[in-house]
Amino acid sequence: MIKENIIKIYENSFKENWNLPALTDYTERKTMTYGDFAEKIAMLHEFYRRCNIKRGDKIALIGKNTSEWITIFMGTITYGAVIVPILQEFNPNDVQHIVNHSGAVLMFSSHSIWENLDAATLRNVRAVVAIEDNALLAQRTGETIGNELVNIQKNFFAKYKSGFSRSCLKFADVSNRELLVLNYTSGTTGFSKGVMITGNNIAGNVVFGMKQNLHYKGSRCLSFLPLAHAYGCAFDLLTPLAVGTHITLLGKLPSPKIIMKALSDVKPSLIICVPLVLEKIYRKQIVPLLSKGMMRWALAIPLLDRTIYGKIRQKLVDAFGGCFEQVIVGGAPLNKEVEEFLYKIKFPFTVGYGMTECAPLVSYTHWKSFKLHSAGKVLPGIMEAKVLSSDPQNIPGEIYVRGENVMKGYYNNTEATDRVLYEDGWLNTGDMGTMDKDGTIYIKGRSKTMILTASGQNVYPEEIESKLNNMPYVMESLIVERDGKIVGLVYPDYDKMDADGMTRDKLPEAMEVVRKELNKLLAPYEQVTKIQLFANEFEKTPKRSIKRFLYTN
Repeated sequence: MIKENIIKIYENSFKENWNLPALTDYTERKTMTYGDFAEKIAMLHEFYRRCNIKRGDKIALIGKNTSEWITIFMGTITYGAVIVPILQEFNPNDVQHIVNHSGAVLMFSSHSIWENLDAATLRNVRAVVAIEDNALLAQRTGETIGNELVNIQKNFFAKYKSGFSRSCLKFADVSNRELLVLNYTSGTTGFSKGVMITGNNIAGNVVFGMKQNLHYKGSRCLSFLPLAHAYGCAFDLLTPLAVGTHITLLGKLPSPKIIMKALSDVKPSLIICVPLVLEKIYRKQIVPLLSKGMMRWALAIPLLDRTIYGKIRQKLVDAFGGCFEQVIVGGAPLNKEVEEFLYKIKFPFTVGYGMTECAPLVSYTHWKSFKLHSAGKVLPGIMEAKVLSSDPQNIPGEIYVRGENVMKGYYNNTEATDRVLYEDGWLNTGDMGTMDKDGTIYIKGRSKTMILTASGQNVYPEEIESKLNNMPYVMESLIVERDGKIVGLVYPDYDKMDADGMTRDKLPEAMEVVRKELNKLLAPYEQVTKIQLFANEFEKTPKRSIKRFLYTN
């Protein structure tokens, strides 16, 4: 058990950083100090009390990242209730299922999302409230929550007649053992499960982040990952608020162009991102630059190549705001070609590993100690890991983890819990990999996606996809097994085709060239026998992972 109480961490942080900026909505340039934020939370607490919301009640929350969204999230857990954050990309049927399965008694939703939902299908919800303006969107017969909304400010200021000051701040006494977050996965298997995250799980991540100085008092953070997802939540929200960081919320779809502009404006001290951001910048900006004739010639000259790489590195650092210590990449595997290039030019990045079931962190290493193609070192003193293999350093096996960050289980799903979480505390991650003696993890792929060939060789689709995705005219790919043979499914890069004058009728011929070039990079047992083209991009989960189960059967 982590000795620091997670709710007390926030109570102390808000008091200590009372006059510092806490949250800024980037598009609106609207900023709240920690004191302003504490008052908003206290107002929500009083609203909950008057609505008879009890400790342990579930509160559903769905909408884009805004300061209002964060107020509801933090206000709920510091009250002692359980927040159920829902990714806004979930379809209405999934949202309905999650709200009902969680047993949520109150729901906060943005106006735009609520338009596609039906109050009659939400069994336990007493009322639905708009995130943006506290408007009552729906209410059960006999409920008076609407009246409380109308009088929310009046009732609050009646309670704090002399105003809300630092001395008024008091969050609930909540043990680290208690459930605080019910986070529904957006996995690639087609089934969404409610991961029970306790105060201790959050504390394990946050305390580690504090000790590593990932965020610190007065540092700056640009939040563009979905906060309803464990990765963004832990390191773009929960850890920053624990130390007095100023969080700027992008609040719009994070295209590379929009992100780069915001990074230049905010100049964050730490950048948390998914591989897609770095991969798009590499393909759209760096590859065309390196492909120019004079550049290829210059890079072949010793010493001159070092100067050129240094200039590219500085250009990238400046593009990311120029003030960050490192970029932490997580949420999905980073393309190996991109990783090797960034490592070569000494760009300050590192790759971590985690999962929703660990809230989310399992392993991480500072960029200066990062080992190429690794996923960092198992968190010392917080997590432990083992690889089920006869030779864990060289032969991949299933990765098991145990420690402070491991979930309590899946909500109301003992069968699913028992399949992955054992009595001795070990959690089967479902990932295959190896591990050095020092605890550095190397991920090979998911055990469910591994292909066992007729000759008994293990083939990891993710490794082949990483190579295939770097080939001409390939936007994204999947490697699957068809009748005992390995087949590549490809969604083409239409922009590249148009730029090169490549017509659709010539694409199959180009893909056959791609297949042959790919096979030169693969072992004999990994050879791809065919490439099948898909006209539309593959269907994704809300966190932009391909739904493999739709294409593997």
